[in-house]
Amino acid sequence: MTSASKGDRKASLDAASWLFNVVTSVAIILVNKALMATYGFSFATTLTGLHFATTTLLTIILKSLGYIQTSHLPLSDIIKFVLFANFSIVGMNVSLMWNSVGFYQIAKLSMIPVSCFLEVVLDNVRYSRDTKLSILLVLIGVAVCTVTDVSVNAKGFIAAVIAVWSTALQQYYVHYLQRKYSIGSFNLLGHTAPVQAASLLLVGPFLDYWLTNKRVDAYGYGLTSTLFIILSCTIAVGTNLSQFICIGRFTAVSFQVLGHMKTILVLILGFIFFGKEGLNLHVVLGMIIAIAGMVWYGNASSKPGGKERRSFSLPKTQDYSALPVSSEPDGKV
Repeated sequence: MTSASKGDRKASLDAASWLFNVVTSVAIILVNKALMATYGFSFATTLTGLHFATTTLLTIILKSLGYIQTSHLPLSDIIKFVLFANFSIVGMNVSLMWNSVGFYQIAKLSMIPVSCFLEVVLDNVRYSRDTKLSILLVLIGVAVCTVTDVSVNAKGFIAAVIAVWSTALQQYYVHYLQRKYSIGSFNLLGHTAPVQAASLLLVGPFLDYWLTNKRVDAYGYGLTSTLFIILSCTIAVGTNLSQFICIGRFTAVSFQVLGHMKTILVLILGFIFFGKEGLNLHVVLGMIIAIAGMVWYGNASSKPGGKERRSFSLPKTQDYSALPVSSEPDGKV
């Protein structure tokens, strides 16, 4: 295969991976919004546990059919990953409860510089001036169109710090584990999803009761709400898988930066399906700035020296990768 055809294949897989993630992420946000706002199912942590239980079931079925090869991941790495992931989920829910929506959005935006810091310190990654400026432009654009009221208190700030760092570490670890052990996205999900499902389903009902003062077992499950829960769990399999694929092929920083396209799409679809309240000139301006920053980041990071890892390598084990994991600088999306 020529280098040109290899490049075309990689570009096609990159684009397909991002499209898969964007579609499933936007879909699950809209479904969950309808489930919680319309049908009053406000048990976010328990619902996430059900998402991972569904993902676990699918990985077991695919493994039994031979579509997923057996792979090894040390228990210590699984435990660390699950701790980061669960603290991320719980921290985000608690942060949203204790802080204003504006500060919650600022906390989410701060994941990008934290992820950059982790890559610089742990992976010896270096960013060009254009790459740094494009990231800053994305942050400004998303902040303009999402951040409104900003108020914070001590406990809310602590919850936000825990949420931001645990999320950044979890996403970094997705890329790190796939590279270190040469395992594919489904393989990694097969190792981590069962532990996440068990822990979240164990803790989730108690945490949701603390957050909402409602019991998940006392919820009035109707036909429509149950179908929405099943639909949410089904889409979540694709969301979880696509996140692992994208971070594995690129990095946590690229996933965060270009992932804000989902924020813009959710805003646009929200205005279309749930009314135009809140749509104004500065929101539109923020969307344009953010999209321009994402395009700039895609170009800047793909250029030589735009984003590169210097003298860093990980030991490789037997290759079980279902999809190739790129060790090159981020490709242009």
